[in-house]
Amino acid sequence: MNQKKIFWTGLIVLAALALHYCGGNPAAEPEFVYSDPSFMFHIQPILTNNCALYGCHNSTAKAGLILLEGPAYINLVNVSSTQVPSLMRVLPGDATNSYMIIKIEGDQTTGTRMPQGREALDEIQTQNIKNWIIKGAKDN
Repeated sequence: MNQKKIFWTGLIVLAALALHYCGGNPAAEPEFVYSDPSFMFHIQPILTNNCALYGCHNSTAKAGLILLEGPAYINLVNVSSTQVPSLMRVLPGDATNSYMIIKIEGDQTTGTRMPQGREALDEIQTQNIKNWIIKGAKDN
């Protein structure tokens, strides 16, 4: 391969990586299970597209659980559930005892599975949320 071709190939690869990591579409839901998902790039799109909808967890949300981009993180992490105050909505490091996972998986004793009135989250979405919680529920 000549140097000019190597240069252009490298430049294209770098541009693609930059678009993916810096300017990607945060509204697109993840298609893969990530071992350490980012809140901004992997979790927030799931919340935006499935939970922060009209009549659900948008700016008119009941129980103060607004999941729009911006307030979602502070409304989830280390915040007691209003339905089961002994459980945190998201308990960093512990997906099993995070009320968000209990509601997503339909294992709650109060209320209904989330997202309410919509299709359940798929395995990839659910696993990414679990992995985010297990890895410490970072605001990244």
